Amino acid sequence: MKVTAIETFAVKGLSSPLMFCAIRTDEGITGYSEFGGGRLANGLRGLVKDLSAYIIGKDPRAVEAHYIQMLRVSQEAYGGATWQAIAGIELALWDIKGKAIGMPVHELVGGPTRTQQKVYWSHMLSYQIGAYEKLGTEPIRSYDDVRQVVSQAAAQGYDTFKTNIAFPGNPFTRLDQGRSGPHDQTLTRETLNAAVKQLEVMRDEVGPDMGICLDVNQHFKADGHIRLAKALEPFNLTWMEFDNLDAKSVRMVKDSTSTPICTGEQRLAPLNYRDLFELRAMDVCKVDVQWQGFIPSRRVANMAELYDINIAPHNFNGHLSTFQTMNLCASVSNVKISESDPVQIPYRDELVTELPEINNGVVTISKRPGWGTDLNEDALKKYAV
Repeated sequence: MKVTAIETFAVKGLSSPLMFCAIRTDEGITGYSEFGGGRLANGLRGLVKDLSAYIIGKDPRAVEAHYIQMLRVSQEAYGGATWQAIAGIELALWDIKGKAIGMPVHELVGGPTRTQQKVYWSHMLSYQIGAYEKLGTEPIRSYDDVRQVVSQAAAQGYDTFKTNIAFPGNPFTRLDQGRSGPHDQTLTRETLNAAVKQLEVMRDEVGPDMGICLDVNQHFKADGHIRLAKALEPFNLTWMEFDNLDAKSVRMVKDSTSTPICTGEQRLAPLNYRDLFELRAMDVCKVDVQWQGFIPSRRVANMAELYDINIAPHNFNGHLSTFQTMNLCASVSNVKISESDPVQIPYRDELVTELPEINNGVVTISKRPGWGTDLNEDALKKYAV
């Protein structure tokens, strides 16, 4: 079997494009992947094209060898978007190998470790605030609207959801990513008050047993994360999630509060998690299959196991992303809970041939070969960026 062509697709998403890769073979098997961060769509497509030169004409089934070769030839552009592009190719190679053997990917690496995986409802309220026009819904204008939205989690069987900080107004607005704007990564009194009020309303609406996570991305420096985590202690969060590449700062936050800390999604590959693990800087470890690939994600999960830490896979894209993530969950032993986006771009279902089976916040692990679903390339072209 030989690789004959590699193609990428960028599809309009809810907040940024969804990225896909297809690898063709001379035996008629096509491997698919969902990968990377869509805000870098043009760069990622170019990187995949450059890396394709090392894959086309080769047997796709030597996945580990191809992964190592791509790392080595791209060492002058270490990490970041380069590794997201490598993930796009590596993930599609796994799909080919699984289809060729007739097994799901998780069975190729010793799975399944589980047949089902609990997931949480991600971006609760956030998309309804930031993308209501694309969703065709009404904007959020009051805390009564907030209550109505968050009540959906329990109604649909979820026992945990994750949200982001929202500012009251007509309509409500979301905090930006923290790199610009009036707060400039500073936790202002206005922001702190908005976060406390939001969590107070949510906790009152869903009761004491619903798990609530708050994701604050890289909005603040360590001092702001500390103040926020301490202020939110009365609401018994499942975790406060944030991004900070300085492991000692993350440990400072963790030591300052009883609120559990989740971090790690910006780290790519095991070496870049080591300082977090050695410092025991987090309670829960974020791992993104789409950003770093299947091989390094499993290695990170196994490292986390050595340090007595559970992972919580990062997964906020399309359905193929969910299938890939579930294969990770079914191949390791230390998953706390995984991310899931019940609300996404309306045509997301059209992009795949099989939908994930999710009931009451639990995903059934697919037994179909490869990742468990194929892409509908006509739909990818129909909704292309």
